[in-house]
Amino acid sequence: MILRLAVRSLATRPLRSAVLAAGFGLGIAVMAALLGVGEVILEQARSPALAGGGDLVLSGANGPVGSARFLLAHVIGADAFRRRTAAASPSRRAGLYLIVKPGDVVPVSVRGAIPSLQKAVGDPEVSRQENWTDDPADASWTRPSTEEILRSMDRFHPVPRHAAHSSWAEWLYFNGRTSDGRLRFYLTFLVGGGSSTGTRPALVRLQLDRGGRSTNYSATALIDERTLLERAPDLDVAGNQVRLDGSRYRIRLALLKETGGAAVIKPARATPRTASLVGNITLEAMPGRSLPPGEIHGARGWVSGYVVPVLSGTVQGQLTVDGEHIDLDGAAGYHDHNWGFWDGVHWQWGQVADGDLSIVWGRVFPPADVADPERIPGVLAVMGRDGPIAFSTNVAIVESGGGAAPSDLTVRATGSAVDLTLSFTVAEHVRTRLSFTETLSVVTPMDFLQLGGTYRVTGRAAGREIAFTARGSAETFRP
Repeated sequence: MILRLAVRSLATRPLRSAVLAAGFGLGIAVMAALLGVGEVILEQARSPALAGGGDLVLSGANGPVGSARFLLAHVIGADAFRRRTAAASPSRRAGLYLIVKPGDVVPVSVRGAIPSLQKAVGDPEVSRQENWTDDPADASWTRPSTEEILRSMDRFHPVPRHAAHSSWAEWLYFNGRTSDGRLRFYLTFLVGGGSSTGTRPALVRLQLDRGGRSTNYSATALIDERTLLERAPDLDVAGNQVRLDGSRYRIRLALLKETGGAAVIKPARATPRTASLVGNITLEAMPGRSLPPGEIHGARGWVSGYVVPVLSGTVQGQLTVDGEHIDLDGAAGYHDHNWGFWDGVHWQWGQVADGDLSIVWGRVFPPADVADPERIPGVLAVMGRDGPIAFSTNVAIVESGGGAAPSDLTVRATGSAVDLTLSFTVAEHVRTRLSFTETLSVVTPMDFLQLGGTYRVTGRAAGREIAFTARGSAETFRP
């Protein structure tokens, strides 16, 4: 009945019915066309070609990809990916303001990249620009040397100007140990916050442990801030030096012996004639055995950063202590770099290497007024001969035993590509009260424990079964 009434109504006024049908058809056609165009626009917006060509676009979780040279050379360039990667190119976008005349400013979005690499990934914007070629400086991206990669990681940082925090410090840390663990050294080149005079207080400190007996040596000085930021990791502090030469860190020392427990280190400079300890140490870095930089940010500009340029290396050199010569040739070495605000901060950390594997783990506990310490995850990274193997932020760190130092530590890391357990038995420890109040403006006293012992590592990483026992190091704190 309803259908019959509808047909008779339309037949009664045929012209009106025809116009109505045409209008409905036109509306449906326009809607279909718009949907089709929108789908095309969406697909084009997602096209890798518009972001610089290629089939895969990588970006950082919180901004630009850090340490891109390391990524190109030792991650994408590692054996696991080299054969599967046709080309890779770094690029960066930024805002540029074109001033046509006073008061007439035109904002422009620009992108910088390496010409040969952009052409290799098929960027249509530049593929036919024959006059756009690499400059000599672009070789640091197309063929980065080990030294260039290490320098980009190991640079020093300006003190944040607008942060509502004090106690800024940044340091290069080296350690080494003989195969039997009877001789170990912990060496720190530490620089404090800046001043209105353009200088920064700097400390060199060596803790030497021989057969469980620990002795400390140090020197301090004021160094030029501009020189520090331009040249680091090359440093000069009170006659002590660090130089990066290719893949080698060359270190020269002239230090005075500390007395009275060194609760506060007072400025002192040694000469080769008056020094209690002199020496030359070389740490040879293994290419690819690095952990790229990472930072934790908290309230009011608080920051803590960490990078490991040398997860595993070989030490050569000699120390002379009060006329006695100590041979370091063949010792296992390590080097990391820390920066940030340190008042009220403590951490857990450890490192072990065996064969072609290096493992580093740790966790930072910031002050409660800048970040919730319970929400800062632990991390563990596994590095192989050609670069990173696995990484986890689901890490549990448990210390066992009381007293002056823990007797055992257990580190458990899990994730899609890693399931590892590290059991660390403490054999020796060095306890230091950190209260560099006069020199570095760190106002919270802490007892810092450097631990030596044996790791037993079991589990898997990226499908590889891992089981070994080796000497290693760890750090923690006690009230």
